Amino acid sequence: MQNERVLVTGGAGFIGSNLANALATDNEVIALDNGYLGTPANLDSDVRYEERDVLDDDLPTDVDVVFHLAARSSYAMHEDDAVGGAAVNVDGFVNVAEQARQSGCDTVVYASTSSIYGSQTEPCPEEMPVTVNTAYEASKLSRERYGEYFSNHYGMSMAGMRFFSVYQGYRGAEGHKGEYANVIAQFADDVAHDRSPDLYGDGTQTRDFTHVDDIVRGLIDAGTHGLDGVYNLGTGEAYSFNTVVDRLNDVLGTDVEPVYVENPIPEDVYVSHTCADCSKIRDATGWEPQIGFESGVRRVCSPYLASTNSDD
Repeated sequence: MQNERVLVTGGAGFIGSNLANALATDNEVIALDNGYLGTPANLDSDVRYEERDVLDDDLPTDVDVVFHLAARSSYAMHEDDAVGGAAVNVDGFVNVAEQARQSGCDTVVYASTSSIYGSQTEPCPEEMPVTVNTAYEASKLSRERYGEYFSNHYGMSMAGMRFFSVYQGYRGAEGHKGEYANVIAQFADDVAHDRSPDLYGDGTQTRDFTHVDDIVRGLIDAGTHGLDGVYNLGTGEAYSFNTVVDRLNDVLGTDVEPVYVENPIPEDVYVSHTCADCSKIRDATGWEPQIGFESGVRRVCSPYLASTNSDD
């Protein structure tokens, strides 16, 4: 994507800022964020930042492509405030998409979630049945249905990207998410500081951990190709929480044992296993994940190792 005018909502957040910074190399980028889970400190100087809310009127949607990443992005946020979560995740999405349509922008790429597949140990294709067990999942599936509406009724290109366990590490833009960050980031910070990470249950649950750089490339590919429909973004490989801690100890040269705690999320709604089938976006754009689990863990650990070495 080059020489385009682009809006990224949630643009100062974790994924949004990584996307905005990557796009700003060759495009005019506006990052819109209300500061709830983002900070302008995540953004490069050539990104235009606007502190606005996706529920506002007169948003800067007179662009070529909208990347809609603004969301309340966890189970807990929605259980604590289901009405507020729906307002941001559903009403905010409809508001942005409608303003984009009225401004003449017909390409919207937006964040959905892999959680709607439930617990799956085999790679999940987009056509498999999905279900909703949490308010968070309901809000993201609602986005997909509204995306289908804007596509069918107005002919817009509406690409919903089902993310699989996105991570970068606290020393990147993910740091601003704190307790809502991916477990790799949380566990790495614990292990690096000789704290025992808390693992739910017995630690055998698995995730398809996907580095944010691969997610960013997938989003850009979706916008460049004007994709429509829903697409998985993951690696097709899954690793347990126990394996994450073991590998972090290996890379950091530590020997920190985890603590196993009771899962605070009800068993009937907790997603224990995720794994992506990404053949659909591969066939559409040629996208493939480039950062494997081992390489990704080393990237997360490298700032801690550099800090240790600088103290020597």
